[in-house]
Amino acid sequence: MALEWLYTLISVILVSLLSLIGIVTISINESISRRAVFVLVSVAVGALFGDAFIHLLPEAFSKSDGQVETSLFVMAGIFAFFILEKFLRWRHAHILDQSNPVLPVGSMILVGDGLHNLFDGMLIAASYLVSLPLGIATTIAVILHELPQEIGDFAVLLHAGYSRSKALLFNLLSASFAIVGAIIGLIVGAGVEDFSVIMLPLTAGGFIYIAGSDLVPELQKERKPSQSLLQIVAMGTGVGLMLLLLLLD
Repeated sequence: MALEWLYTLISVILVSLLSLIGIVTISINESISRRAVFVLVSVAVGALFGDAFIHLLPEAFSKSDGQVETSLFVMAGIFAFFILEKFLRWRHAHILDQSNPVLPVGSMILVGDGLHNLFDGMLIAASYLVSLPLGIATTIAVILHELPQEIGDFAVLLHAGYSRSKALLFNLLSASFAIVGAIIGLIVGAGVEDFSVIMLPLTAGGFIYIAGSDLVPELQKERKPSQSLLQIVAMGTGVGLMLLLLLLD
């Protein structure tokens, strides 16, 4: 149990520190930054799908006595992330109706990111409670998804009127909710026998939703054949990373 706590906390601390990536984007050319994000999103799609279908779902079905129940938990994960995103966008739209449309957007980014990171922490904890390879796979998938998101969030916070130092600080505080989520997941997981049986398919559903609903539509906006080929190679790289982690089993 001590090792599970150690691995989980190291992972979520790394995920939280990703919020500082925004400072790097200040010093590099904007076109280079855009290309980097473009590739990272493609790799993240492959990693999220790969983790869901190669690691999480097989593990979830092997631990469950009921395949229908597990399938329902997968769909519950998809619906849960849809509802969360819908709620945040609804709040976002209503806040924009106010006379000051800029600063509230920054606040909503921080609130939404905090909730998202809280769930990420719980998902990582649940994965490490099952096995080390599954925990590493889920951590990599989260990191690859968070990198481009953190770069975008930092840009939005600057646009919302925050200074660079405040944008970094508040983004780091929001990201640190992953640590809170991990601690909750480890405590609950230690006391609830079927915690991983429930969390694994929920995690898979969430990853499938994020990759398929949020990220793939962004990739479809690219029409150039050369860039589209690069997307496919990057997505394959993400899947390949998940396949390589099977060697740790």
